[in-house]
Amino acid sequence: MNELEQTRGNLVEQQLLAHTRPPGWQPPEPADRYHLIVVGAGPAGLVAAAGAASLGARVAIVERTRMGGDCLHTGCVPSKALLSAARTAAAMRKSATFGIHMTDPVQVDFRAVMERMRTIRAELSTHDSASRFQQLGVDVFFGNARFTSRDSVHVGGMELRFKKGVIATGTRAAVPPVPGLERVNYLTNETIFSLTKLPKRLAVIGGGPIGCELAQAFVRFGSEVSLIESASSILPREERDAAEVVANALERNGVHLWCSAKNLNVSQESSGIKVTLSSGGKLHDVDVDHLLVAAGRVANVEQIGLEKAGVAYERQGGITVNDRLQTTNRNIYAAGDVCSKYKFTHAADAMARIVVGNSLFGKRDRFSRLILPWCTYTSPEIARVGLSQQEADLAKIPIDTYTQSLAEIDRAVLDGHPDGFVRVHTRRGSGTILGATIVAERAGELIGEITQAMTHRLSLKDLARTIHPYPTVGAGISQIGDQYNRTRLTPLVKGLLAKWFAWR
Repeated sequence: MNELEQTRGNLVEQQLLAHTRPPGWQPPEPADRYHLIVVGAGPAGLVAAAGAASLGARVAIVERTRMGGDCLHTGCVPSKALLSAARTAAAMRKSATFGIHMTDPVQVDFRAVMERMRTIRAELSTHDSASRFQQLGVDVFFGNARFTSRDSVHVGGMELRFKKGVIATGTRAAVPPVPGLERVNYLTNETIFSLTKLPKRLAVIGGGPIGCELAQAFVRFGSEVSLIESASSILPREERDAAEVVANALERNGVHLWCSAKNLNVSQESSGIKVTLSSGGKLHDVDVDHLLVAAGRVANVEQIGLEKAGVAYERQGGITVNDRLQTTNRNIYAAGDVCSKYKFTHAADAMARIVVGNSLFGKRDRFSRLILPWCTYTSPEIARVGLSQQEADLAKIPIDTYTQSLAEIDRAVLDGHPDGFVRVHTRRGSGTILGATIVAERAGELIGEITQAMTHRLSLKDLARTIHPYPTVGAGISQIGDQYNRTRLTPLVKGLLAKWFAWR
């Protein structure tokens, strides 16, 4: 790195810090008692604080490190910046299939990719900045928050008293019990975005969304990538054929998949890191330069005095809440990853909004009533909402399933992305939508239409009447509705129609 690059990098880091942990920040004089105090300034905490302050409440927020949480610093923002760059590189390599020939092989400047990510992250950090929240009327405190009673928090030598509280301390990367891992300098989502040099060989432990997204990104940048998953398939929460489409895409990109991997062992060698595993009844050695651990998340519940606050929790499962997001202390609520199995920024946002209404205004909104979609941002993406086939089977809910292949959707074929499908599950014998899975480029943009239909209790019959521009991949949703309408042509209806046309 030359001196100019070093200076530019320092300036970007200073800009990020100036927003999210300003040097020399002077804490305000605490109020006698806050209507709402928020512990944790990630997505859930920031939405709760901003929402309550906008309604006129006295609000304080306490953050241990930097405002913005995982989403800004080590999650959604940096990862999607890398995925965007990786997708561009892949599209350029594929250009010959469209009759467009590159004069030179595609070259990835990994340092520039990472600099772009950090620059965008610093620019976006203004939305989460301490000064912005101060202007919104929120008292911002930095330091280690610790509950000292059921209605007070200690931070930086000050005691903050509150009527209602929100715990939004988030999660961190879980470390699986792999022998030798503690003696290896491994990466997590908290450290991989600090890389400045592209790993020549990278192993990823964990075939969930984070592992799959980053495995695909790095192989597209030019790394040799091995993805190791203990289950029989990647993305075990998704429908099997949907996960298979993504698995095939990863392998086409060059990712070496090790599924049903058992007996992992990690050791530091002079040439790098050796991962030993058994798969397919054989023992294998995977030699790499870097190791990324993406094997789940664990809640941040330690050392914040939850016992003093009367808040029950589990070390792995996080804080215990009821359906109204209330903890075992009726005046303290929790929101976001620290208390939910849905570890998504949009879920944290939705939970925070429920908490503001329930805590300050006595509302009784329930989290279980939300229709919550999610998306894994591989290429193609997998987007889901509601029940899957497996979940319906486990719950013994009879369903009808309608699937539309992308190979039969003109826009997907024209764009060169025919692998995938649109699938909707309905209650057996009706058009009531219970769930959906979409596997497609930009599936995350498409799932919103079905989510809206479920939220407002629209049926597949209603989706069939929705007109989409031609050609779009979204037309696959209305084609699913057409499939449903065809099932309504029972033998009786067909007989009546035959008589009608015979008479005509």
